[in-house]
Amino acid sequence: MLANRSGQVFVGQRLDAADSNYPDAWQMPQGGIDKGEEPETAALRELREETGVVEDFVQIIGRSTEEYLYDLPDELLGKIWKGKYRGQRQSWFLMRFTGEDDHIDIQTEHPEFKNWKWTDPQGLPDLIVPFKRDLYRAVLKEFLPLI
Repeated sequence: MLANRSGQVFVGQRLDAADSNYPDAWQMPQGGIDKGEEPETAALRELREETGVVEDFVQIIGRSTEEYLYDLPDELLGKIWKGKYRGQRQSWFLMRFTGEDDHIDIQTEHPEFKNWKWTDPQGLPDLIVPFKRDLYRAVLKEFLPLI
């Protein structure tokens, strides 16, 4: 979770959303941990890969105390992730963005977002695909006092 100095959080509109069951899907940056990679290093790498934001413009201010889980809805099983997975287990980091908006560039080598914006944290779950909303609410409950 990337929060700016005004207490808003970054959310990106997925590039592939128009081809899915959720054409207006937004999400926070996220991604996998490479073999042998530390979670904090992975979080910073994924942030850079998805938003163009480099480590110089963020401070890690929190890590989730637990892992959060979600399952894919039946209509997506076998259609994404080459059918290998039925959900995800996630650890989250809260990062403070110390840069300027022009330090954000979603036109990365492998773009995932077509749009981005800062949004009020309380309204974030309403922007997210339904099957991830409970996870986002739980992460927000943990991080809101730090945002």
